[in-house]
Amino acid sequence: MQILLAFIIGAVIGVGIHFQLHQRLSRGVVLAPVIGAVSAGLAWTILTWLGIGVDTPWPWLAALVVPIVVTYPAILLTSRLRLAHDARERERLGIG
Repeated sequence: MQILLAFIIGAVIGVGIHFQLHQRLSRGVVLAPVIGAVSAGLAWTILTWLGIGVDTPWPWLAALVVPIVVTYPAILLTSRLRLAHDARERERLGIG
């Protein structure tokens, strides 16, 4: 049941990253929270499958660190790819 807290923590971190980075209009508002939630939940699941219990700090620390490490570069890359694609498409269509 504590895994829900990991999903919530990851989603909140994803929301923070979404609003912290530029080019918000080039990606959906849900992308960063979903990446954060999935990465936190996956880290929590892997640690519990390895036998690390919730009474240790490691799953909690992973739920805080992994979404930052995964979501930040993923959103940066997604934004850059989208902006580059949009520029190529505008050039191909002859729009400004």
